[in-house]
Amino acid sequence: MKKGLSETCHRFFSILGNPTRLAILEALGERAMNVTQISEALGQEQSMVSHNLGPLVQCRFVNVERSGKERIYSVNHETMDALFKVVEDHAARFCPTGGKCNAVRD
Repeated sequence: MKKGLSETCHRFFSILGNPTRLAILEALGERAMNVTQISEALGQEQSMVSHNLGPLVQCRFVNVERSGKERIYSVNHETMDALFKVVEDHAARFCPTGGKCNAVRD
């Protein structure tokens, strides 16, 4: 790891370490949506979705475009597809519980 990268890694994984944000990324992986559509897809309050979109947009995990008065959110496929592929491959190859690592208790 490059010297000084730990701060960047911490921020990167802290943003992704939130279940609501991961659910937003998963939903946007299927199609671009406005905040109301995301809220409905997740069964979450719109304010909660909006609050969690902020860090995703700031770190550019999610793109945003204006369409008239609404903002349309889409996943940054260039980064997120590769990252989720690494996680999926790691879980398949190395996780003895098939990706349910939090079920493992010592």
